[in-house]
Amino acid sequence: MITDTYDVIVVGGGHAGCEAAAAAANLGSSTLLVTMNMQTIGQMSCNPAMGGIAKGQIVREIDALGGYSGIIADKSAVQFKMLNLSKGPAMWSPRTQNDRMMFAEEWRIALENTPNLDFFQDMVKSLIIENNRAVGVVTSLGISIRSKSVILTNGTFLNGLIHVGDKQLGGGRMGEPRAFGITEQLVSLGFEAGRMKTGTPPRVDGRSLNYSVMEEQKGDEKPQKFSYTDTPKLTRQLSCHIVYTNETVHDILREGFERSPMFNGTIQSTGPRYCPSIEDKINRFAERTRHQLFVEPEGWRTCEIYVNGFSSSLPEDIQIKAMRHIPGFENVKVFRPGYAIEYDYFPPTQLNHTLETKLIANLYFAGQINGTTGYEEAAGQGLMAGINAHNKVHGKDDFILQRDEAYIGVLIDDLITKGTEEPYRMFTSRAEYRLLLRQDNADVRLTEKGYKIGLASEERLKTVEEKITKSSELEAFLKDYSLKPGVINPVLQTIDSSPVDQAYRAAQILTRPNMSLEKLEDIEGIREISSTYAEEVREQAEINIKYRGYIEKEKENVAKLNRLETIKIPEDFNYEAITSLSAEAKQKMTKVNPKTIAQASRISGVSPADINVLLIYLGR
Repeated sequence: MITDTYDVIVVGGGHAGCEAAAAAANLGSSTLLVTMNMQTIGQMSCNPAMGGIAKGQIVREIDALGGYSGIIADKSAVQFKMLNLSKGPAMWSPRTQNDRMMFAEEWRIALENTPNLDFFQDMVKSLIIENNRAVGVVTSLGISIRSKSVILTNGTFLNGLIHVGDKQLGGGRMGEPRAFGITEQLVSLGFEAGRMKTGTPPRVDGRSLNYSVMEEQKGDEKPQKFSYTDTPKLTRQLSCHIVYTNETVHDILREGFERSPMFNGTIQSTGPRYCPSIEDKINRFAERTRHQLFVEPEGWRTCEIYVNGFSSSLPEDIQIKAMRHIPGFENVKVFRPGYAIEYDYFPPTQLNHTLETKLIANLYFAGQINGTTGYEEAAGQGLMAGINAHNKVHGKDDFILQRDEAYIGVLIDDLITKGTEEPYRMFTSRAEYRLLLRQDNADVRLTEKGYKIGLASEERLKTVEEKITKSSELEAFLKDYSLKPGVINPVLQTIDSSPVDQAYRAAQILTRPNMSLEKLEDIEGIREISSTYAEEVREQAEINIKYRGYIEKEKENVAKLNRLETIKIPEDFNYEAITSLSAEAKQKMTKVNPKTIAQASRISGVSPADINVLLIYLGR
């Protein structure tokens, strides 16, 4: 039926699969996206939102490299918020609330308008492996499709099992069948597999809620956007709302614990630590009398509501009974109860940094199959897998982002080096160089890289070069512009800052606590110049001036670590032969097989003493 041999076959149409297919196809590879249901391409399986703490940085990075997630998020946004503005710029994180149906529709449209990309609807039940190399897939219809590489992005579908109380359903999402066959084949080939758990909250009818007793959460007054392209900014926004559980709700939920698969032993796999179910919260944090819930709209033209924070696998009758004791939910009508889902994953220490498997050449894993959780983490992996599959097929160099270059680099290095035994979620705290990896400079960090590999356009490159030039111009002006005491002291007084008795440069004043470029623009002379620059240019110049010392210090630390990155470890290095290494270090490094000393130093259980032994043994 399909006689073409593709350069790349992508299995799965979720966030990882969509980015992988788009990247490979846009780079010029003949690409086939195989999905079980063409109607659920780009589906937001859980919350209708993109971005958030550290995740927003990943979306910006995907966009800067030439991926689609930022563009799709902007086109389907119903609200925008910049989180953590009360903290330093390293912590600022963009987030959109999205129209679920529009999000999937925009992904479908974007992919159908991508050259070199074909589609096929069927379940992939096995891979075609020849000489330890992936050369195609076999579908449930018995159709063999040949390719030069395969990317698996199966999400929660591999032997997926849905739990609602004591009921169990086979499926990858509620109402959709699970995939089977791939796990068993990979295990037979020598791969290690495991089981993980995630969950989702109930969806309810917004018409049955009383919003007057809830706390309204509006979007930003001046909403920004994810993409560095000309996607539209929001001119109107939908509000979210906040409510709280109470002790009555908790007591009712406890009534169902003996029927809960989490507590009766039915579920034995590990769930996400940082997004626990409501029953897990009230069990682990028994001293708390309430938990926060976010009431999130699913879109512009639907009354469906996502009850963020009420993820549950309890029986549906318990879920509904408990919800009706939440303020504003007294008459709630439920569209769908919450549920938990167990699925297969493959510990990511079995991968190289390109996301190609170590055991089978030209086979790549991306997304939840690697033990991650979250749309953004999946999309970032999919983009990198798509790029590297294309490069491998066409004889080009690997494309790897380092930890000081992108959150995507931190994510993949963490997975490959440390592995994960619970669903991995990105946080700013995971990045040791987070002041360099800000959301505002993702384009400065990565657009040129995206352009060089052929994914980001020349127009994008020119735009970011202009931003860099303009930012430098504004910085130079502020460093040179002198302010006399009579001019600056009235402004300092507004922020309770000590007055000055001599002239200072504007850049020096800007470094004071609570001072901002916006406040300095109250001064005639600065206002006229600063207002001629775009908002993102002014923001970049201000951050560069205020945090220059910290930024330079982080760059020095990067330079020190990069010296260790240049010290390569031979591919067939025998750690067991080094008697001075700890037993744990031998075991961990043999399993991970690090490429460099720096990577070895990041392996959990490898001590600085072990690294010193390695350096001596390698003659360094």
